[in-house]
Amino acid sequence: MAQDGNYIFDLDPSVERRHVSFANRYGITLAADLYVPRGIGEEASLTGVLVGSPYGAVKEQAAGIYANELARRGYAALAFDTSYNGYSEGSPRHVSSTDVFVEDFHAGIDYLGTRSFVDRQRLGVVGVCASGAFGLTAAQVDPRIRAVVSVSMIDISANFLPLYSDAEARRAALADLAEQRYLDFGSPSPAMAAMGSPMTLSEDNPMSEFGAFYWRETGHHHNSTTQFTATSNLSFMNFPELSHPDWIEVPVLTVVGEQAATRPLSEAIHERLTTDKRLLVAPGAGHVDLYHRMDLIPFEQIDAFLSESLSR
Repeated sequence: MAQDGNYIFDLDPSVERRHVSFANRYGITLAADLYVPRGIGEEASLTGVLVGSPYGAVKEQAAGIYANELARRGYAALAFDTSYNGYSEGSPRHVSSTDVFVEDFHAGIDYLGTRSFVDRQRLGVVGVCASGAFGLTAAQVDPRIRAVVSVSMIDISANFLPLYSDAEARRAALADLAEQRYLDFGSPSPAMAAMGSPMTLSEDNPMSEFGAFYWRETGHHHNSTTQFTATSNLSFMNFPELSHPDWIEVPVLTVVGEQAATRPLSEAIHERLTTDKRLLVAPGAGHVDLYHRMDLIPFEQIDAFLSESLSR
């Protein structure tokens, strides 16, 4: 369970943060923080928003920042740690899985929709980075999700874990992962893949902005290792996200940083959507800036979109 004092941001005085937990359909208990306007009663009827973290991050970072701000604006906002990560249960630690991570979104909607002070007809999702794609994937089959906001969105299966269209490269990669499964089977802990953000910064490395956030005072949290088990790659190769983007029938807002290296990745997913969709470019922002830069995150527009979309 989370502990007060290890967040990278300050709680707004008008907001109450409640440490809560809930189980997904695999029986894994997820640790979460529910942010609500201070002083609300059980008779309230708030709009509920589930907030997902960047890949490898935890709720005390970007997701908490968004949830805190949304609660300040009158929402009930739930930030959570994915299964096997952060303060959530699941062993071995730092497993990553398309199905499990998307299921965590469904389970978060279960929790929000069963709170007496939340209107289950007004439930939305805000997904930051990889959670943008996980949230959209959940929305493909979960009609309880009435609107989705993706921020700095990337699709892990398509962009960070290659699908190896070249047969020779694919066979070699799968052979390595198959051998790793044998090694993991006889080991007390599975092997880890490379870190998703470099600890050594370099202007020549496009991933340096991630390292500057995760391994420096600005965004560091001891539970956020930006690293997953090596064999987790198999899940994303075999079960890619967003297999049915045309099934999404709810409004979607895609927020991208004007200067983000990942902007083309977000826009490519946005183009695949056939629903009521809007693209918002945040002036002067890079990818990671939209994790924490309150001066660059377009909260006014996000609030307006959610308010309009969830009042239908």
